[in-house]
Order: sequence, then C-alpha cells, then structure tokens
Amino acid sequence: MARMGGSRHLKALSAPSVQRIPRKVRPWTVKPSPGPHPADRSLPLLIVIRDLLKYAETAREATKIISSGQVKVDGKVVRDYKFPIGVMDIVELPSLNLYYRVVPDPTGTLRLVPISKEEASLKLLRIEGVTTLKGGHFQVHLSDGRNVLVRVEDSRKPGQLPYKPLDSLVLNVPEGTVKDHIEFKEGSLALVVWGRNMGKLGKIVSVTRGWGWDRSVASLQDSAGNSFETSLSNIYVVGRDKPVVTVTQG
Repeated sequence: MARMGGSRHLKALSAPSVQRIPRKVRPWTVKPSPGPHPADRSLPLLIVIRDLLKYAETAREATKIISSGQVKVDGKVVRDYKFPIGVMDIVELPSLNLYYRVVPDPTGTLRLVPISKEEASLKLLRIEGVTTLKGGHFQVHLSDGRNVLVRVEDSRKPGQLPYKPLDSLVLNVPEGTVKDHIEFKEGSLALVVWGRNMGKLGKIVSVTRGWGWDRSVASLQDSAGNSFETSLSNIYVVGRDKPVVTVTQG
C-alpha cells in the first residue's frame, strides 16, 4: 500500500492502486483528506468527478463543480475536492439526475456503477464492532466510520442485540436509519472488496476461524460454480439469494 506521509501533495506514481489515473500524464495527483475511509482505500472526490465520471477535463473544472455544491455523497452536499470516497459510498449529481455506487473492480481499483434515484437512498455497510454503553444499550460501529445507537428494553436480559460483527446493515441515507439487516453466515451472498479476488461475488460455503479477521478464511462459490477463498476482512455480506443493492456492473 502507498505511504501517504504528511505532505499535502502526492506523486501520481506513488498514489494508491485504487486511484485509476493516467500516472504518466500528470506527475502529481490529489491526496485524500482525512475522512470516513483510509487514504489508501479511497478516491479523492476530484478524481471521481474528473477521471472516473469525466464530468470535467481539468482539476480546476472539477473543483468548481464540487465547491459549488453540485455533488452529494451519501445524500449530503460535499464541497471538499479532497473528500475520500470509498466502497459502497453513493455519489450523486442531482442536477443531472445521475446516481452512482462505489464498488470494487476486479482490476484492483474502485469504480462507480449507475443506480436509480430510489436506490441512492440506500447504503450497505459492514458492522466492524459493537460497544456496550452505560445503561446496557449498544453502539454499532460501521465500515464508513458512522455509529448506530441500538436501545434495548431490558439491559439485564441477554441476547437482545440482533447484530454482530461482519453482519451488514442497509441504512437510509442521509438519515442513517436501519432499513435491513443481513446476517453473516454460510449461505449468505458476499462481495470481495479487497485482496486478489477483489470484485468477485459468491455465496459463503464455509468459514475457518483464526485469530482475528485477517487470519480467518471464508470459502465462497460464484454463480458459475467456481470456488475461491479470501480473508474475512476482505468481504461484505450483500444479500441472501441476491444483492440487496447494486454491487456489480450489469
């Protein structure tokens, strides 16, 4: 992974591999600002507008589009051209009636797939962890840095939280209310978001647990019957029999 360092600038040849940019055309690229996604696993909004969507030819044009409030991310206007865009984020250009979801590409980069205006209100997120709060309620930590508070009726009664790490939640954005819950288990449909099988979609066949997600392995099978394996840290469950949101092209 590329080391971002403390500089405000970033050489194109040193940019993270997820940035799909012409590295020999421009010697410098945009360094993502701190935000909901790690710098080496995200795309600055300027790169999304100029290089992926091609709604601008230059950095100046892309910056003008963004700073004028024409772009929304997860339902909220974003004016920072360095804002980091990551897996499952929703990018909107409402004035053009255009909506996209960020998904992993088999080439090892991130790309945007078109979605409907209705689907643009739904965001799928992986549960990274759960914290018990004072009073017995729970705070669920999600993959884009946001937290969801879950209140329970009786804090002394066990088993009231239906969610666990590696499950996925579908939220309404920008409100953040839970729309659906997809359990991580054998038979669930999962998308590989990082690693050498990035971009593959398959059903979880079995899980071999190790010490931590990085050392635990899921065996999956795609729709053609091909089997493959990946670390648990690389996958999001995205559905039961089919994805609950658009996660692949076509």
